[in-house]
This record gives sequence, C-alpha cells and structure tokens, in this order.
Amino acid sequence: MKDFRTFNTAVSFYRLSLTLKLCGTLKEQLSRAASSVVLNLGEGRGKDSRKDQLRFFSIARGSLRECQAILILANLEDSEAWAVLDKAAAQLHCLIKNAV
Repeated sequence: MKDFRTFNTAVSFYRLSLTLKLCGTLKEQLSRAASSVVLNLGEGRGKDSRKDQLRFFSIARGSLRECQAILILANLEDSEAWAVLDKAAAQLHCLIKNAV
C-alpha cells in the first residue's frame, strides 16, 4: 500500500497520536479512532466494488472526524498532529469524491 497516499498519511497520524500527552480516556479513544481510520482505509482499498470501497472509506471519515474532535477537546488544533490529520482529511475527501 505504499502508493496509497491517504493510507500512508493516516498511518503517520496514528504513529504521531501515540506520542501525544492526553488524559487516559482521551488517549485510548484517540488510539482506537486513529487505528480505525487506517484499518478501514486498508480494508476499503481491498474491496472490488465502488459501493464497498465507499462504505469503508465513509467509516474511515467518521473515525477521522472523531480524531479531530478529540484533538479539539485537548486544545491541539495548532499541533503537528492536527496538520497531519487535516492533510488526511483532505486526501480522504478527494478519495471519496472521486470514487462516486
């Protein structure tokens, strides 16, 4: 999946999210949501039909929005993590738009 930019950006965010200093519940929730983005992108990429791909990409988008909400709660909108996540959001938006 080295040529799947959205996936690679999501992996970068996941790895970066592991280094963030958050309270226990937010850290756990961010880890789950960030891994969900990566896993759903990967699974969607493996589907043959556009309908199936879109379903998994849409789930990834929901998890990505959850990550954004957690970063907002943690007051991290100006962080490197936010910038990487924002890049992933833009890439995912294009991916979904072009898959329709």
